[in-house]
Amino acid sequence: MHDTSTDIARRTLLGAAALGGLGLALSGCAAEEHAPARAGLGRPDAERPSAHPGPSPEPESGARAAGTLLLATLARGDEIAIIDPALQGTGAVVDTVRVGAAPWGAGVSPDGRTAYAATAEGLAVVDLASRTRTGLVPYRHPAPAISSSEYRAGGLGLAVAPDGSRVYVAVTDGSLSPGSSFLEVYDVETAAFTASVAVGIRPFDVLVAPDGAWAATVDHDGFSVTVVDARTLDATTHRVAPFGRAGGLASWEKPHYGAVADDGAILLPYQGLVVARLDPVSGEITMLESRADSHAHGTALAGPRLVTVGTGAFGNARSGPNLSILDLETGRERIVPLDPPHETVAIWRDASGAEFAAVAGGNTRDAGWDGITVVPLDATAEEAETHRRIPTPGYPQVVVGFADRSGVG
Repeated sequence: MHDTSTDIARRTLLGAAALGGLGLALSGCAAEEHAPARAGLGRPDAERPSAHPGPSPEPESGARAAGTLLLATLARGDEIAIIDPALQGTGAVVDTVRVGAAPWGAGVSPDGRTAYAATAEGLAVVDLASRTRTGLVPYRHPAPAISSSEYRAGGLGLAVAPDGSRVYVAVTDGSLSPGSSFLEVYDVETAAFTASVAVGIRPFDVLVAPDGAWAATVDHDGFSVTVVDARTLDATTHRVAPFGRAGGLASWEKPHYGAVADDGAILLPYQGLVVARLDPVSGEITMLESRADSHAHGTALAGPRLVTVGTGAFGNARSGPNLSILDLETGRERIVPLDPPHETVAIWRDASGAEFAAVAGGNTRDAGWDGITVVPLDATAEEAETHRRIPTPGYPQVVVGFADRSGVG
């Protein structure tokens, strides 16, 4: 395994760099809360959040979102939920499927017909037309005991290859020691795990290249991203620690989840203070500032906008739970208050094409709620922020969006 390392002094950014395909020039600057922004750089202007978000209009009963659905893992049980946010209230949860204990990561095949869930027991395979589990495939490194909670053993992050031929699952034995975590490769044709690669400690998330050339784990307790070549399975670990590694396992300034830009760059939010842009091939890291100032968990891209869940004032983050909507082209950022803390986010589009953040309430510190919060991405500064809540029993932890091509509604 190859290793690269980049540490940046606490609350200080390194040197000037161009943010590649994102079109932003960056500069090193002190990240003090009241430091004045440099011309064209510094902290982007943020729209003032609404302190008292009101309810959004309820959609018409029976409305459909042009085949666009959500899939969420229900971490406190053994199911996934299929959700249609175009429907009202509890009716938005159109079905649940038993998959296995304490599901974490999830993904859907490119053809929209098969779902996968990383459970504590194994990889669940779900036929979305019949909405039944068709397989529960044991990991090559099975959990020594089956349990739930953030620190449980078993499958964590999951990603499906762009061509649908593989599913990559991050697996841990539940310990916090080197050698405790692996990226396992599931071959769809043979319906079996065919390989595994050692990665960093407790990989919350798995990402894949747009062209399928690599898969990567976001190694929460390793302060790292491990990039695995899809052809050779050679692994390279990139240390990404914008605020240093002081505190070790007790530190809050660690990566949780990531997103992949169209050019293949990996985007990693830290503490609502910076977004690290990692070139997975060269290991080069550049930084973009954020002013959400909230301990960052899940993140997703909606075109040029990076949408990130902030879970509150932990470590060097000092603001409450929120949602950051950061335009990577202009640097403009909108910050939406979001109590209680949530965990992950997916992008959902309604029948008109309007975009929303669907934010899963299953925060890993057990501080969240049993539901999905839907936030419009295109509200203007003059409009009050509007949230809609979808009750989803079972504590939805990871949510993904997909186009429903299963043939059922």
